[in-house]
Amino acid sequence: MEHFISEFSIFVLAVFVGYYVVWSVTPALHTPLMSETNAISSVIVVGALLAVGVALVGNDQGPILARGLGFVALIFASINIFGGFLVTARMLAMYQKKKK
Repeated sequence: MEHFISEFSIFVLAVFVGYYVVWSVTPALHTPLMSETNAISSVIVVGALLAVGVALVGNDQGPILARGLGFVALIFASINIFGGFLVTARMLAMYQKKKK
């Protein structure tokens, strides 16, 4: 139980730090930070693919919970990457000259 409380308190602190870091970013830095977020999400996609598919390669079903959570992580990270590219494209379009 003490191990759980220790890890949970670190998680809560990370949530607060992340909140204040993200909301204090100026809009000009949004695009570079979004690119970094997409890179991190791509690493999550690789890990999720490993969690979902590697057990199937060796004819082993693997833990169903790990495969399920890997699939959920794959879906969420894919949505995050796709949304990040949409937001980045929209931000970059704001700085282009309008066609006459």
